[in-house]
Amino acid sequence: MEISKMNSKENFKSLWENYNGEYQSHVITNSTIDSTTELIEESDSKVVYMTDLEKRKQVYGICGECNEPGTGYKWCQPCNAKRFKDNFNNWTSGNKDIDEFIQQSQLNAVHYRNYIEWIPFKNFEDVTYITRGGFGKIYSARWPEGCINFWDIENQKWKRNSNTEVALKSLDNSSCISTEFLNEIKSHLQIYLYDVIQCYGVTQDPNTKDYIMVLEYCKDGNLRNYYMNNKLSFYLKIFRLQQIARGLFDIHNAGRIHKDFHSGNILFNPDPYISDLGMCQPANNEKQSAKQEGIYGVLPYMAPEVLRGYQYTKASDIYSFGIMMNEYISEETPYSNVPHNHALSIKICKGLRPNIFKYTPKLLTDLITKCWDAKAENRLTAKELYQKLVELIEFDDEYDDKIKLNRISEKRSNNIQTHPQAIYTSRLLNFKNLPEPVNSGAIQSTLFSEGFDCQLDESGNIFIP
Repeated sequence: MEISKMNSKENFKSLWENYNGEYQSHVITNSTIDSTTELIEESDSKVVYMTDLEKRKQVYGICGECNEPGTGYKWCQPCNAKRFKDNFNNWTSGNKDIDEFIQQSQLNAVHYRNYIEWIPFKNFEDVTYITRGGFGKIYSARWPEGCINFWDIENQKWKRNSNTEVALKSLDNSSCISTEFLNEIKSHLQIYLYDVIQCYGVTQDPNTKDYIMVLEYCKDGNLRNYYMNNKLSFYLKIFRLQQIARGLFDIHNAGRIHKDFHSGNILFNPDPYISDLGMCQPANNEKQSAKQEGIYGVLPYMAPEVLRGYQYTKASDIYSFGIMMNEYISEETPYSNVPHNHALSIKICKGLRPNIFKYTPKLLTDLITKCWDAKAENRLTAKELYQKLVELIEFDDEYDDKIKLNRISEKRSNNIQTHPQAIYTSRLLNFKNLPEPVNSGAIQSTLFSEGFDCQLDESGNIFIP
């Protein structure tokens, strides 16, 4: 009688450890080892493997139901998989492919950030249109039930983050589910780290029947909104850039390329998160021929070799980071006063780059120019970029003071006119006969002779004011 009572659910107790961030918040499984080799080499002491039972017990504690070590913070994959499976008959999206996709995510989840749910549209409140992106519309909404954080073992129910603010991202003409839609969700599940926006699940617009991704909502908007509405020191900007670089490092470590990295896809809440993984693909994916089909992206952030029709690489993401980094420091959108057309793409291939703000510390200037070098092989890796930004944050007191003395970044004039053909959303581009990429020195005379309103900064760099 006493043994039976001790084994009853009423007597289960939480045996989880308090997670302090010293280790990863989830295990590395056999299926992810190959794609995280660089991360493992970089910080092996923080990595916890699925097969290392003792370390799992030490880091996450023990599941109070099965007495096995956890697989993540307050998470037991075998027990939670059974709970999810028992609930499969209680919901359906109406689409077999989506149902199976969601079910697999739930069965395999080793952590609360790498599962998704089917969420009926009626479960959302205060749905409000925000904007249109390159491939669909974005709405904000409130989800009263909220996302799952962990299983509450004492009360035998899911502990949810009630009244979660979410972003609803619809994909145009997705009533017939597309591979691209599922690939974007898959990217979120494979890169379930804190510097990348979390995907909570999938819903469907009851009117258009378009499928909708349910994502983490970032109340401070994108990077452009953030720097326009906040007074930021160079030191804080470097810290934020370090966080963004860490997110890009995470993506590259997962064996993927973002392919659409620009300031509109960096969101703040209040920390920065990388969003819009719609074009994020494996680094060795050669399925699409850019030369034949054109390329999607935002022209000012696209590497010259990509504009010429070559495949995206990790180095092309680094180029985009350099343009974004300079925008954040200078608080000026790149090439805002000229059309984003074939002529601009020619200038970029010939070495045109945005103005570097004259008060930018030299070490930051060096990083920016290294990132946007015309030759992909000369650019930093995401790992090197992240490490150099960490070094700047941890620099000696004298340099730290110099950064702070370089004032709160001067706000640029809000009266700068944006050309009506300056386009900052992703679109299909297909430019022909672009020149071999070179750095700026080779195009100085060309720029002036063709009538661009160009100047030289104190370092001799060409820019459009």
